[in-house]
Amino acid sequence: MIVGSQICKRYPGGLEALKNVSFEIAGGEMALVGGHSGAGKTTLLKLLSAIERPTSGSLIVNGQNLVALRPAALPFLRRNLGLVFQDQKLLFDRSALENVLLPLEIIGLAPRDAQRRARAALDKVGLLTREKTNPIALSGGEQQRLAIARAVVNRPTILLADEPTANLDEESARQVLDLFIAFNQVRVTVIIATHAPQNLFPGMAVRVLTLNHGTLTP
Repeated sequence: MIVGSQICKRYPGGLEALKNVSFEIAGGEMALVGGHSGAGKTTLLKLLSAIERPTSGSLIVNGQNLVALRPAALPFLRRNLGLVFQDQKLLFDRSALENVLLPLEIIGLAPRDAQRRARAALDKVGLLTREKTNPIALSGGEQQRLAIARAVVNRPTILLADEPTANLDEESARQVLDLFIAFNQVRVTVIIATHAPQNLFPGMAVRVLTLNHGTLTP
């Protein structure tokens, strides 16, 4: 369960990116955060992943109030979060397998278990045969699927994605969205920021949170 209550986020210079935003997202739910460019979508995802902290209000994720979370607790929180960034943040001097292994190496998983889990994640996104390939040699859609494999290799309960199909062709975008559906079907909470929520999952019952200049609209 994710519960935000009267969340405000102000940046230096007085910019209010979020203003009194309140919402609930149930465990295992699919939710889309929509709105125009600059509406506050990315800011909300940064708060949910504790990359940034709210200026005021409360934000409860998996029973922890992120406003009061101690720095030492952040690694444990993020083990339950999978993050898919708009710019992917892949390491282009490492192979696909090495990119996916990185989160497991950080938490100190035994090498044999890490290799097995990383290959399973690559297989899930259809990239097992490209495990030795560096990201520079992958297509845009394959790079995004690799980013998803890295995000889910820790078996997170919450998966956050910022405009994951923004730079993809229609076929690649559909493949990526089908992956999010598959993870959601096994009770992973999926939250996607997008400027066009109505186009992502036509016919599916999903929660849509629409931001307008930092304010959540009805």
